[in-house]
Amino acid sequence: MLAVLFAAIAIDGSAPPPQDTSPRPPSATASQAFDPAAVRAIEAAAYDYVDGQLEGDTARVARVLHPDLAKRAVRSRPDPDEVLGLRRMSRDELVDLTRQGALKTPREKWDRSVRVLDVAGNVAVARVETPWFVDHLNLGRFGDRWVIVNALWYAKPRAN
Repeated sequence: MLAVLFAAIAIDGSAPPPQDTSPRPPSATASQAFDPAAVRAIEAAAYDYVDGQLEGDTARVARVLHPDLAKRAVRSRPDPDEVLGLRRMSRDELVDLTRQGALKTPREKWDRSVRVLDVAGNVAVARVETPWFVDHLNLGRFGDRWVIVNALWYAKPRAN
């Protein structure tokens, strides 16, 4: 150990930073167990969100969206009017795009997944992935319903 410390000092002239050994609160990990009923309900809401869009079913999509939904994507091209450019979409805009069939896809071509990343009290985070996009959803539990409050999404590059 001392040899490593002296070698580090010899190389850049300074000692490595001290190691933090203070106790830390437990963090959420992939192996952390969440309430199975909550996970099923969150997954169901996320599948209503994605499958409703793939089916073009506006009622299915609308029922899992908070009225004040904020759906956003980081702009891939700079916007001269914004320092940190975002594409913004409201609940009504998403429902309208679903009505127009923007993502309507034959069921045999569906390739989507939902993974619940975290659940804490009445909030949760889930990841939805399709061949076209990845959404990170923030959900809130209102009574016994899980509803999507925020969505930050990424459009996957299209193959040429």
